[in-house]
Amino acid sequence: MKIYDCIFLDRDGTINFDPGYIKNIDEFKLYSYAIDALRKLSLITKSFCIVSNQSGVSRGIINIDELNKIHEYIKLTFKKHNINLIDILIATDHPDKEPSSRRKPGIGMFIEAKSVYEIKLKDSLMIGDSYTDIEPGRVIGMESMLVLSGIGNLSLKKFKNNLWPNYIVNNLSEGADLLCKEKLEY
Repeated sequence: MKIYDCIFLDRDGTINFDPGYIKNIDEFKLYSYAIDALRKLSLITKSFCIVSNQSGVSRGIINIDELNKIHEYIKLTFKKHNINLIDILIATDHPDKEPSSRRKPGIGMFIEAKSVYEIKLKDSLMIGDSYTDIEPGRVIGMESMLVLSGIGNLSLKKFKNNLWPNYIVNNLSEGADLLCKEKLEY
């Protein structure tokens, strides 16, 4: 079983339902399998870092205070289940208005995490449900996993022959089983 320095996670469609722009905490719902999958993945990494494009802020759909409430809820949930979440990094750039390198598929959030938390990026894994989640992992040289939950199935069309993720799974739970290759008894 391979050990990763850090597992980077996309948010919407990867660990939680993605109904479109989530405007407040009442609309945020983790997948039923997310916590168990993350606990299992904790066996193969020392930490997790969420990296999420949140253009709803720049579009005026969600205000930053509501987004912060959602992220506080996520942090408390991870802590309650002893899952080491080191940070939630976001890019609020509007994709049509010259987005910064922070916005995935840019690598800015990953470089920030490396700098602040001394993460070995090439020894890390990126898990997400879209091409823009997987592409930064390829650029950096880290392994990647595409989950078909969220928009994962639609994203398959964007990959070229030699640019596929290392793993393609139905969801985070299946990905945890694949990477850990053993069942945990809680």
